[in-house]
This record gives sequence, structure tokens and C-alpha cells, in this order.
Amino acid sequence: MQIFLIYLLQAVLYCVIIFGMKVELDKYRGKKICVAVSGGRDSMALLHYMRVNAEAFGITLCAVNCDHMLRGKASESDSRFVKDICEKWKIPLDFYKTDCAALAKKTGVGVEACAREWRRECYFNAKIRLGADAVATAHHMNDNAETVLFNLARGSGLAGVTGITDSKISVYVKEGDKVVFDVVRPLIECTRAEIDCYIADNKVPYVEDATNGGDDYTRNYIRHNVIPQLEKAVPSAVSAIYRFSRLAAEDEQFFDGLITEKNLIAPTICGIEIRFCKEKPLFTRAAIKAIKLLKEDIKDYTFGHVERLYALQFAENGKKFEFLKLVAFAEDDKIVICRADMLDLRHSAPVPFNGFGNNYFGQYAEFCSAGELEERLNLLCEKGCHDILKTDKIKTLKFDGEKIPQDAVIRFMRKGDKFTKFGGGTKNLGDYFTDKKIPVRLRGVIPLVAAGSEIFIVCGVEISDKVRLTDETKAARCVICVDYLHL
Repeated sequence: MQIFLIYLLQAVLYCVIIFGMKVELDKYRGKKICVAVSGGRDSMALLHYMRVNAEAFGITLCAVNCDHMLRGKASESDSRFVKDICEKWKIPLDFYKTDCAALAKKTGVGVEACAREWRRECYFNAKIRLGADAVATAHHMNDNAETVLFNLARGSGLAGVTGITDSKISVYVKEGDKVVFDVVRPLIECTRAEIDCYIADNKVPYVEDATNGGDDYTRNYIRHNVIPQLEKAVPSAVSAIYRFSRLAAEDEQFFDGLITEKNLIAPTICGIEIRFCKEKPLFTRAAIKAIKLLKEDIKDYTFGHVERLYALQFAENGKKFEFLKLVAFAEDDKIVICRADMLDLRHSAPVPFNGFGNNYFGQYAEFCSAGELEERLNLLCEKGCHDILKTDKIKTLKFDGEKIPQDAVIRFMRKGDKFTKFGGGTKNLGDYFTDKKIPVRLRGVIPLVAAGSEIFIVCGVEISDKVRLTDETKAARCVICVDYLHL
């Protein structure tokens, strides 16, 4: 009996040591998981834990390591450590290395943001190369607490305190297209103390990142000073913050569902429209969602910006608000938020016009002969939308190709442009747009066929009286474009 009790005690201790961290692995049963490993204690704890339990749950394990080259020889040493461990533990490893500081300088973004985006790309490539179902990172409950407190200190709303979830869809842009893949966080319900105990009890090797020891970064300060003091006063603070973030996430999901149910936001030409919403809490969330759809990594918006957007709903048509390289416009019963760089294409290089062939930049207007029109329209209908402009509201205009001067070009609006309306009457192009009630945000993106300051075709709107079809027309041409009058 004594021997049985000894074995039972040993078994209990083994379970405490090996399985003491609150990690639910059943959801990964039968899957191939790629663990993101830096060599630090958190990622090494995750790698070790999943290695120990892989067979029991039918998990196939692989790993990925990213060297950002931000810490010189230390970065190299950490990556070498990870390579040696993975070789020793017989875990397939995908390795990536780049100078993130140089890359950030080249792309004009912050080093941290650049490193984050590069990691996303590495994770996705590793997932594909290794045939993994998902990428696992070692974020834990203390990381969640840091995120919540950091966002609270910045004045975040409900979305900012939802913290770190157990899984997410990661997005990065590859060759102009958005690529999504699964990222899971098996340790999210484990505290740092539990991970430290696991490391110590199981003698898990790891390397220490020297930058984690300083307080130069706000997150480090919160980690080393705020959370320890908070835990002294309230021992369960980290767990309580986690529960709070989960409740906040549920509330945020509810509001997100309302936005969808009420069709409050929708993509439109050049931007995202937010339909009129008097309920401020709901509008706030719709505005934030619209902003993030336009600029995924944006973090600098404030509630001052959201307040201005809310007030813009009640402003007269055409009023605008510029912020963070975005522009918002008041339009009837909605506001439209656009990226500033998509609104004004007036400085784009003109393209010689011949009435055929390639469209302007391949995306703004299609030109063809009258005989080809039906075929082109059928192709667009099969796609369900214009290939680039993403709308089923298209307009065709027929014109006499021989009446357009040989030096004509396709370009966008310029100061001094004149247009002779169909049926006669010449107007300044800006006044013409006002008469047609074309929103200000669209005027800089409407393609024009012009010779000098004279406009012959306002694509998607109207042709000049000077290029109308007559009984003598020998070269009937067509232009297919977005119907800017009925968006």
C-alpha cells in the first residue's frame, strides 16, 4: 500500500510538473503546429510543453525562428541556440533572417511595425513550407495584462481592452493581395509565474534577451513595475484582467454584429462609407472599424478623431475632415472615409489615348470598339463587378473616335479644364461636377479624355457634344467605367 501511495504521489507530482500549466491541447489534436521560437523562456516553454505532449494528442510539431538582426551578435547567438535545440529535439525548423532596421528605413515605417509585418510574412511562409495547420506563439496571461493596461493608459475604448485572444486570423499583404492564416496561443491562460515554474521544474533551456531587462519601452516598464505592484495589492490581478478582457471581447463582438446587422459600413469607391448613426457608441465602433479597414496597422487615432467624425454626420455636404493621411467627407445620409493618396491622382502621368487596348493604368476605364462592347460587358457580368473598382454600377458611353485629337491623353482633373456638355454649353469642369452633384472625393479620380484643357470624355458620366455620334460616324468607340452619377 505504501509503495502504491509513493507511486501515486510521484504520478501526481509528474502531472503538476509536466501538466501544471493550463494548456488545452485537445483543440490541436491531430494537427501540425508550427511554434514560433525566439529562444526566450516563453517560447521555449511552449516548444518543450508541446514536444512532451505531442504524441499523446497526435500533434506533429515544427518550428520557425526569425532573426531581425536588431541586436547584433546576440541575435545570431539566439538563432544558433534555437537551431541547435530543434536539431537535438528532432523538430523541423524554418529559419529567416533580415535587417529590419534597414528595411524600416527603406519602407519609411517604424522599426517595430516593420519587424511585426516581416514576422507575419515569415510565419506564413513557414506554415506553407512546413505544411502546418497553424502557427503557435507563446503569448501568455501577463502579456495580455500588459496589452490591456498599455491600451487603457493610451485612452483606448472597448476594442483596445479586449487584449490577446487564444487565436486570431493574421493578415499580411503579399504581392498586393491580403493573405490570412491562423495564429494560435496555447499559453494564453498561463501566468508568467506558472511558466517560470515550468521552466525551473523541467530544466528547460532558454536564452535571455537583454532588452527585456530595461525599462526603455513602455511595455517593459509596465511588466517590471506596474504589474508586480498591482499583484502585491491584488494577487489575482493578472487573472482578473484576463477575465475582464474576455468579457470586453464578447461585448465588442456583440457591437460588431450590430454594425453588420444594420449595414452601417460598406466599401465604396476610394474608401469606406459609414451610414448615418445617431447612437454614438455604435457609431464609434463603426468608425474605428472603417479606419482599420483602410489602414490595418493604424494605432494613432484618438477619440478626438472619432468625435470629429461623429460631428461630420451633421455637417453640410462636401465638408471634410483630414486626419492621419485619411480624409472624411459628409455626403447626404452618410460620411465617407478615404485614404488621402487615393483621392488626388492629378499628378499621375497622362497616358496617350487611342481608343483601344489597355485601360488607364489598367484599372479606371476600358475602351473598345462598339462591336466589342457586348462581349466586354458579358465578361464584366461574369465577374460580378468591375475588376478593379469593385462595383456592379458601370456605365457605357459611345463616342466618335475620329473626332478626338491625335494628341489626346487620358488623365485626371486639372485646374482650368473646360467641358462642352452633350447638347451644347461649355463650363468649367469643377462647376460641371457641382451641377452633376458629383461628390468632391470622386472628382480627382474620374478619368478624363483630354487635349490640353479641353475635355472630350468624362468617363462614367458624359461625353462632350464635340464627339457625339452622327450619321457620318465611321469609328464608333465605347468607354466602360464606373457610373459616377449613381454610386
